[in-house]
Amino acid sequence: NPVTQKYYFKSDYEIIFDWAIEIGFLPGVTDNVAHTVKQIAEDLLKIKFKARENVYSSQLTLIKGKLDEKKVTRIANSLYNPLIQRVAIKNHQQFVKDQGMDRIVPKVSLTKQPKVNEVDLEVNDEELVRIGKTGIANPDGSRRGPLALDLRFMKTIKNHFGKQKRNPTDVELESLAQTWSEHCKHTIFNDPIDEIKEGLFAKYIKGATEKIRKKKGRRDFCVSVFKDNSGAIIFDDKYLITHKVETHNSPSALDPYGGAVTGIVGVNRDAIGFGLGAKPVANFYGYCLADPRVNKPLYKGKNFTQPMLSSSRIMSGVIDGVNAGGNQSGIPTPQGFLYFDERYRGKPLVYVGTIGLIPRMIKGKQSHIKKAMPGDYVVMVGGRVGKDGIHGATFSSEAMDSGSPVGAVQIGDAITQKKLSDALVKEARDQLLYRSITDNGAGGLSCSVAEMAKESGGCLVNLEKVPLKYDGMEPWEIWVSESQERMTLAVPKTNWKKLKKLLDSREVEATVIGEFTGSGRCIVKYGKKTIMDIDMKFLHDGLPQRPMQTIPVGPAKQNFGTRTKIRSNKDLTSALSGLNICSYSFISQQYDYVVQANNALAPLQGKGRISADASAIKPVLTSKKGVVLSQGLWPEYGETDPYYMAAVSIDTAIRNAVASGADPDRLAILDNFCWCSPDDPERLGQLKEAARACHDYAVIYGAPFISGKDSMFNDFKGYDGKGHPIKISIPPTLLISSIGVVDDVDRLVSLEAKNPGDMVYLLGKNQIGKVDGVANDKLYHSFYLAVQSDLIASSISVNRGGLAVALAKKTMGGMLGAEIDLQEDILSLESAGRILVTVRPDNEKKFEKIMRGNVFTKIGQITASKKLIVHILKKYPINVSVDEMLQAYRRTFKNF
Repeated sequence: NPVTQKYYFKSDYEIIFDWAIEIGFLPGVTDNVAHTVKQIAEDLLKIKFKARENVYSSQLTLIKGKLDEKKVTRIANSLYNPLIQRVAIKNHQQFVKDQGMDRIVPKVSLTKQPKVNEVDLEVNDEELVRIGKTGIANPDGSRRGPLALDLRFMKTIKNHFGKQKRNPTDVELESLAQTWSEHCKHTIFNDPIDEIKEGLFAKYIKGATEKIRKKKGRRDFCVSVFKDNSGAIIFDDKYLITHKVETHNSPSALDPYGGAVTGIVGVNRDAIGFGLGAKPVANFYGYCLADPRVNKPLYKGKNFTQPMLSSSRIMSGVIDGVNAGGNQSGIPTPQGFLYFDERYRGKPLVYVGTIGLIPRMIKGKQSHIKKAMPGDYVVMVGGRVGKDGIHGATFSSEAMDSGSPVGAVQIGDAITQKKLSDALVKEARDQLLYRSITDNGAGGLSCSVAEMAKESGGCLVNLEKVPLKYDGMEPWEIWVSESQERMTLAVPKTNWKKLKKLLDSREVEATVIGEFTGSGRCIVKYGKKTIMDIDMKFLHDGLPQRPMQTIPVGPAKQNFGTRTKIRSNKDLTSALSGLNICSYSFISQQYDYVVQANNALAPLQGKGRISADASAIKPVLTSKKGVVLSQGLWPEYGETDPYYMAAVSIDTAIRNAVASGADPDRLAILDNFCWCSPDDPERLGQLKEAARACHDYAVIYGAPFISGKDSMFNDFKGYDGKGHPIKISIPPTLLISSIGVVDDVDRLVSLEAKNPGDMVYLLGKNQIGKVDGVANDKLYHSFYLAVQSDLIASSISVNRGGLAVALAKKTMGGMLGAEIDLQEDILSLESAGRILVTVRPDNEKKFEKIMRGNVFTKIGQITASKKLIVHILKKYPINVSVDEMLQAYRRTFKNF
């Protein structure tokens, strides 16, 4: 860009410098800049790169100053991630002498002849455990990486192949490990636990949804739950809305940028892979992190080896990754959150979600129904397969330690995926050119093809036909690699030429790699050799159940809802600058939330641009209907009372949405459990209690679960800054996401105070240590009726920081003041079920009539003074200006 940039050819730099630091990617790591330059070169120069020609990029940083090599090395080490990048340093004299940096081409060169190995399972239990934990042995004695298969799983596999009087191939064992992984099969939620023979999922999550749908009867708005890549609800007569929230925790701990961008583009593919393909219309994010202002060194290896990235690097990396994935894909990102706790220092939690839109009918066919048929081609479309992303699913099914594999790290290419997405959901889908579609996510082809083969009854794959990023990959690597931007389609043979022509014209690679069959077997060949031949039932359902026992959770150990007292101006401004309350507008300002022109309720609200707990989109631009998005997350209660944690998380997710104008009868929710040490009976007891609360409160509120995910091994095992062994487990964490359809986006309610003279009401009971779901549900229905009667001027859900922070946000948002008179000290209370609203004076009587039968109190009035004044029993604990509060609210991340 000639307005802001200069370019230099060769080494003719005009800049005077003392040191040069070059950072480039290691061989095999996705290089998106280089990929784009390659396309530019081909388009601009009308050339085509030959098979062994390519483009590679690196970043050059020039430093001017009196620094020695040791200090420059420290700077360089803070700029790169050795898992995916290389670094080189030269002083000015060396740079001039060598005419720049060295010419290093990070080309992948695999010289070994690919082959398939037999894995000897006729070994003792100790060796079976070793294979399951650290992987199949290489010829040099090293191990390939975790299979995440315990002894019971390994013995089941051994017995299965023993009956066939043979050992499995490495392809078969790796494929079983991917398919049976906790990441894919969710055995902890599905296996028997204590007296619950059907498992936690069937009893508490699926069970709640079944009860709710049955009770709703004809008013049931669910269409597809728990059986596809996303869940789906009715939007209107013509469209469905889909939603899915994933986690990408383990990869984000190793490479935050790559982990996060891979997470967001991966969950985009969950929308694309729903039914016959939904268009992504909004993204969602959530980051649970350690304080980025504090650096506490951690190491995966002994003697200060394998250092973990700092908390600030992790935070900036995951934010940048979701930014790149969303912005470059043209998908708005209106909703998200930040949460901080020191127990996320060993392993961050990175939540990513996508809302999709799909027509209910396509050429007379219901769009949510898909089925591969015998005789259909197995077609892989999108990016090529590489060594990046190997053992991602099994890696995510284990704790983080010194054996965590580098190969699990991937970097997504949002632009390649954008072309793939548009070609499929805007063109091929509406011509019904394929019968079924799914994402090449966890386990790569091994899971996507095998999952779709359940629809037809079997498959035959010719692995040598799979397009590769480079030659020389082993067959097992091709089969399980999770390298990104890929989908698998079931294509009728009569449609193949038409689909191929369409995708070629959109520069989306498509290749027939096999055929779906009705054989009952998953067969994979490499050349003329059969390298995998497994019965479909054993592949998907052969894993043994592992009954679990819990230790019951004891009584709560803390005083809920009063963790911080706010009794002065200083207390309030300190709370407003706290990590879990302060503004995170710096994220919303860089995440494009208006790109599809569907924004209906922004993530930053009012003149003060306050970070909101709910937002809304209008996915069909010709309709007034909208979709409200929110969430609830309270890990601070996970250790002491997991039942309450889950209850208040559900209540918060629903209340946030209702406070913005959502209909409580048309809200659906998603569960994302992130737990630690699931082999610990006490942790399992906490999980059981949280799942029980999910059932109880979903049923009370009539909010069905439509999708969910769990991540169970969020522990770090390594060494601290002094070299001492350490284990850091995250607090038991449950994210509840809410989604609801509203008939008229013009009736949505924002949080900021609107007019001087408006009356301030506090709705709901001051509940301590419990959630009165029945009373809350009644309140939310009355509130919704008030919204539909146009009686609510502004509304905010009372969450962290209690009433004091809600008042501050309301006044800061409107750049107005308020004078509040309380009859008891409830400023700091964080109890569930409360909403703070403002009402015009001429609407007071109508509002109070609608709210009759609920707990509500008129507590004050909005003023033009730009000061928040709070009296408690006629005393003045708070008298602070809006400007002072805003300064504190924006201070924490001012420089991020």
